[in-house]
Amino acid sequence: MSPTQPDATKGVPGSVRQESTESRQFRVTMDNLGDYEFRVSFDKESYGALLMDEPPPLGKDRGPNASRILAAAVGNCLSASLLFCARKSRIDVKKLQTEVTVQYTRNEQGRLRIGRMEVVIDPVFESAEPTKARRCLELFEDYCVVTQSVRKGIDVAVSIKSPTA
Repeated sequence: MSPTQPDATKGVPGSVRQESTESRQFRVTMDNLGDYEFRVSFDKESYGALLMDEPPPLGKDRGPNASRILAAAVGNCLSASLLFCARKSRIDVKKLQTEVTVQYTRNEQGRLRIGRMEVVIDPVFESAEPTKARRCLELFEDYCVVTQSVRKGIDVAVSIKSPTA
């Protein structure tokens, strides 16, 4: 992008360009509370902690598990991207509801995986100009950091510190 070109992603929710005052990384910490319950803490004091747990037979289902958080992240990112595009195009959004359905599958080794996510977004635009609305509906997905990352795959480096007794 040349310095004379406008930045199309500036301010787009979840885009790297939006994070002008933040670093390009963040940290999340999990503390095991017993069994499969974890308290998730975020790197900003203003964010409350989140309780995560596994459903039975492993856990007690006292909070969402990682699959549900991933589904929420995908749905939230897509919804925020659509909302941003609509607002940028001066389209009033009267209502926006998103539903994410996750289907599990098993891989070749028989291990459970997320096989598919189906996202249904139901926006209600207040007297939107059809051309503007259509343009947003064609564009918004490409700006969703989470969905595009999940679709393409994410490099995840894992290391284990030396266990101590």
